[in-house]
Amino acid sequence: MDIRIIIRIHNCIKSSLTGTPGELSQRLEVSERTLYNYISFMKNDLKAPIQFCKIKRTYEYKGECYLKFEHK
Repeated sequence: MDIRIIIRIHNCIKSSLTGTPGELSQRLEVSERTLYNYISFMKNDLKAPIQFCKIKRTYEYKGECYLKFEHK
């Protein structure tokens, strides 16, 4: 996982600017499958409360989400 991609996804979600998975994958210059892998990682490993809103056609957080990255 590339932390820079995760940060870009996070910022897009916070701004409600992801669009559809296809649109977001193009913006990030990754395949749609790779995007799904990042979203899955963020949801399962980082516990980010991500959902896709079919009405708005964008990913969003179900409440507040703060991602913390620590260097050990």
